[in-house]
Amino acid sequence: MSYDLVVLGGGSAGYAAALRGARLGMKVALVEGDKLGGTCLHRGCIPTKALLHSAEVADAIRGSKSVGVAGTFEGVEMSGVNAFKERVVSRLYKGLQGLVASSGVELVSGWGRLVESDTVEVGGTRYRGNNIVLASGSYPRSLPGLDIGGRVITSEHALELDFVPKSAIILGGGVIGVEFASVWSSFGAKVTIIEALPRLVPGEEEIVSKGLERAFRARNIAYHTNTMFAGVTQNEDGVTVTTRDGKTLEADLLLVAVGRGPATANLGYEENGIPMERGFVLTNDRLHTGVGNIYAIGDIVPGLQLAHRGFQHGIFVAEEIAGLKPAPIVESGIPRVTYSEPQIGSVGLTEAQAREQFGTDGVETTEYNLAGNAKSQMLETAGFIKMVRQKDGPIVGVHMIGARVSELIGEGQLMVNWDAYPEDVARLIHAHPTQNDAIGEAALALAGKPLHTHD
Repeated sequence: MSYDLVVLGGGSAGYAAALRGARLGMKVALVEGDKLGGTCLHRGCIPTKALLHSAEVADAIRGSKSVGVAGTFEGVEMSGVNAFKERVVSRLYKGLQGLVASSGVELVSGWGRLVESDTVEVGGTRYRGNNIVLASGSYPRSLPGLDIGGRVITSEHALELDFVPKSAIILGGGVIGVEFASVWSSFGAKVTIIEALPRLVPGEEEIVSKGLERAFRARNIAYHTNTMFAGVTQNEDGVTVTTRDGKTLEADLLLVAVGRGPATANLGYEENGIPMERGFVLTNDRLHTGVGNIYAIGDIVPGLQLAHRGFQHGIFVAEEIAGLKPAPIVESGIPRVTYSEPQIGSVGLTEAQAREQFGTDGVETTEYNLAGNAKSQMLETAGFIKMVRQKDGPIVGVHMIGARVSELIGEGQLMVNWDAYPEDVARLIHAHPTQNDAIGEAALALAGKPLHTHD
């Protein structure tokens, strides 16, 4: 069978490529061995954020008296939490299935393998494509010698728990680690994070990391940074974790949250000459592999492993194949969000990256504290918005921490990607009182005309 486009993998990147390709008039086959929607929909973004919403509600009930509402927190029922999570996933899954079906994309159920530079084989049937898109996604990584099983789990296992652990150790203080720390703490667990690097969420602005650490201390979430994992033992009662600096920690569970690896093994990539490095597929800035008409997108391409990056990769490649010559995707312009409590949002360059690029004296920054934002006061959240600009130039980075700031990062993305000057943003009217109002205040301050901030 022959197609204009054969996509190997039906996750965020793969189905985006298939849908966009179909809408551009291509005959498309989309190969998926598991469920359409991939990790994000079934084992990642969506179910995790559903748990985080339940956690937010639990915290709201606990704190209801502070806003004059009588309420009693009686505990978390994981059967109900999981039912809520599954309802969300199920609705989105059914919607996606209908969308793909109505688009004319042929959904091929089965595990596919690249067998030639223009052919994917699924269960003995070959699907030839004038263009091939590799989108096989990622899996939860572990450390060498650290076996997953029993009370040593990954994020995928954590999503399926039917109980709240009394205590948990989380190996890894990145996005996945701090999100689960936040959930379990809100659900009543005693949580301890182990992070090898000097700070939590080490990919973020240092001041953002400090803000998160301060918030976690207030929530009694323990963490040990600059701490290397040494080993773990387990029995029927729990786990005992040791670190290289001599610490011994005990808990019900150990969650291994040390990142995700590319799911590329045994898929025929290397045999067909696809350039690889540490399991990742290497491409040029057009996402072409250099082999035939083969492209790679999503988590298997080095860079940020984010569903929305995958969506954009898929759209880009379909338009590239159609000859529309889309602009290359700038990695730093992709918004990044950590959905813990407090939330973190960022886009563009950190202050350190900006100074490296523009020089020590070529950068200006401002921080607007959410203490001055009325809506944030109503939400009883601490935090701030930091903007980084090239001196006398555009805004090159926006970084924020606080409750619900994930809903603000969209405007930050527009500023950074459209090379907006603070003076441009300062002229815009931000509704008051909203948290979005804080974006305007930060821009006013960076433009040299602060309103609700001190000079």
